[in-house]
Amino acid sequence: MKKTIATLIISLFCSTFLSAQSISGNLSKLANQKIKLEGFNGLKTYLISTTSIDEKGNFKLTYSKEDYGVGYLISADEKPLFVLLSGEDVEISGEALSAVETIRVIKGLENLWFEQYAKEHPRREQALSAWIYLEKIYTLDTLFSIQNTPYKAIQGEKLRIKKEDENFLAHLPKNSYVSWFLPVRKLVSDVSAIAQYRPEEIPSTMAAFRDLDYSDERLYKSGLFKDAIDSHFWLLENSGRSLDSVFIEMQHSIDTMLEHLIKDEKKLNEVTDYLFGLLERNSLFQASEYLAIKVLNETSCTINSDLAKQLETYRVMEKGNIAPDIFFDGDHFAPGYPAAQFPKKLSDIKSTYTLVVFGASWCPKCNEELPELAKQYAKWKGQGVEVVFVSLDDDKAHFRSYVEIFPFISICDYQKWESPIVKDYYVFGTPTMYLLNDKREILLRPNSVNQLDTWVDWYLIQGNKL
Repeated sequence: MKKTIATLIISLFCSTFLSAQSISGNLSKLANQKIKLEGFNGLKTYLISTTSIDEKGNFKLTYSKEDYGVGYLISADEKPLFVLLSGEDVEISGEALSAVETIRVIKGLENLWFEQYAKEHPRREQALSAWIYLEKIYTLDTLFSIQNTPYKAIQGEKLRIKKEDENFLAHLPKNSYVSWFLPVRKLVSDVSAIAQYRPEEIPSTMAAFRDLDYSDERLYKSGLFKDAIDSHFWLLENSGRSLDSVFIEMQHSIDTMLEHLIKDEKKLNEVTDYLFGLLERNSLFQASEYLAIKVLNETSCTINSDLAKQLETYRVMEKGNIAPDIFFDGDHFAPGYPAAQFPKKLSDIKSTYTLVVFGASWCPKCNEELPELAKQYAKWKGQGVEVVFVSLDDDKAHFRSYVEIFPFISICDYQKWESPIVKDYYVFGTPTMYLLNDKREILLRPNSVNQLDTWVDWYLIQGNKL
């Protein structure tokens, strides 16, 4: 009998989830407009279903078990409303998605809990930050520090707010998607407040981030996949630690992320590609180098070939290695060099340092950086820094018109990404820069003209004064 009942329950659950579930409702001010439901796959979104709202504002969209996670409704006003696609039918009511204050969940328990927490948690966080501010006043200001009664009341209210939030999450059904989703959403959304007002919580918050499994399909479909990576490494960078300590912590975080990801090659490639770019953009090169070498040395999984080539930059072109010589066989422009004295190769240049810059006339960022570089060139040249610009243009007229205003050496072989120079230096984006010494040893991979200018000011100009 027990076995029969259990079988019936399982079959009912399976049949419910195998059949399409619906998101329906009434949006009174969106009559006759299109509405669609989109879902998340890691860093990307995809269309689940679309329909037209009728003349009375009614609509119905469907989703399946493959969409389990978080989705968002979006209409012509481009204002999304997030919903949990947890296997239940959901019904909402309101005026328009942009008028979020009018939206109510009519049906769907998990979405009702989601709606309630989404409204209450930010208010609790604001109140908690206010009590923490007052606590500091009653602790540090001698005018108030003698007042024990209000201080104890502040402590009590802080504890009550935290307990209230914890109790809400603790009473959610353990096997529900909402019971997993809300704590993760809380983790991500609280990062800024923790860094600013509650630094004592940073260690436990970092531990929670490291406990996240990026191969978990619940996270992959949650819409929090990117936010979790961003928040994790933002908190590390803004934790108040020394830079050396930050890099050690980042290495630890990378290790914990890869423990799960190496079992899922698709997600490993996706996370590595995004995180590598994030670290590079934030000039956290020591961490991006660690990630690159760690992933390249992992033999139990396959790395996408394009990503592998990009990561290989750090193994071949890491600081301390000798950069390949560059032969100036193609077209060139060098206003500071008479034709008879133009060097035949990079190693012929007689300077203490050489900055090799890869870019092109069609590169928007290059159009910002290279004019700035030209402005700093005279100062750098005076400190022994020569500049060689390697253009990825494939049109002679474009190359000539682009570089004729620059005071430094510019070269181009018109082979774009197929150029042997580009391949030798593992260039996968523009602009890319390498600072070399007179032995072509790689000293620095600047991510901007401003970073190199700071290096010149600090190491060369200030160093010479000491």
